[in-house]
Amino acid sequence: MFLRLSENIPVCDVRSPSEFAGGHIPGAVNIPLFSDKERESVGIKYKKQGSVEAIKHGLDLVGPAMSEKLSKGLKLAEGNRILLYCWRGGMRSKSMAWLFSLAGLDVKILEGGYKAYRHLVLNELALKRKTIILGGLTGSSKTHILNYLKVSGQQVVDLEGIACHKGSAFGALGQQAQPSTEHFANLLYDEWVKLDEQKPVWLEDESRNIGSVFMPEDFYNNMQEAPAIILMMDVKTRMPRLLKDYSVFPPEELKAGIYRISKRLGGDNTNAAISAIESQDIARAIEISLVYYDKAYLFGLTRKKTNNRIYVETDTDDIEINALKVLEAAGKLNV
Repeated sequence: MFLRLSENIPVCDVRSPSEFAGGHIPGAVNIPLFSDKERESVGIKYKKQGSVEAIKHGLDLVGPAMSEKLSKGLKLAEGNRILLYCWRGGMRSKSMAWLFSLAGLDVKILEGGYKAYRHLVLNELALKRKTIILGGLTGSSKTHILNYLKVSGQQVVDLEGIACHKGSAFGALGQQAQPSTEHFANLLYDEWVKLDEQKPVWLEDESRNIGSVFMPEDFYNNMQEAPAIILMMDVKTRMPRLLKDYSVFPPEELKAGIYRISKRLGGDNTNAAISAIESQDIARAIEISLVYYDKAYLFGLTRKKTNNRIYVETDTDDIEINALKVLEAAGKLNV
């Protein structure tokens, strides 16, 4: 009920700033009852002297700032309505609801708080859904193909887009800061529940982690069991797009990516790739990196939990042609 209402009513998260930064309901605005230090102080008072003294201490701390918090709540509310939550739907939610109601706002509290929301998120993402995985060697334009499929009416969730990372050692280049693992799941759930359960969802094949973000374990395991289409494309065909995508970045950033995989590349290959970047031979550096990524991806395919996959050979990087080949292959899968 709360989440349905949140589609039209503003949501206020009254937890501390660090709690909010770690993860929150997408779209929520943080109007914290306590700062991080204040929350810690109230918690210590509660443990040492009990709830009454903790409440009194909390009132001492927030009293002077109540007017400011109310002003923020009034500004956030629409049509005199506002939704709010804290960690468990307890004291912080009730205190802010009381404050907002004094000004005539219609306030609804999330029962069970953010803790209950997180339980819902992880439970829903653990459920098996009709899913098709699009895999392929690095540089096969999988993300572009999925975007084409989405425009064509297919259900697609862009995991890398949500994670703000392209998945490789170079995946952070040109991206915004990544969400926390916790908030990634919240953002994923926000898209996941809006999809038609009767139709398949397309996902790009990913490792357990996308940069610093880790997918929920059950969600990832379900991906490993889902039917898959693997796009096979040789290095020559992949090179123009990879060169276009990565040659725009400063050499130091490209070298940093090489160093991140240096143990897997080996000393000679690492030195050769670094030299290629310094001499502006980005194509050579990409070729060296692909030796590692191609081997790693093909090995990963052998560890998947399903044999329900189709390999699609292509000699072109044309997005439309490859998307149509992928769709044709999908018709042969048992989804």
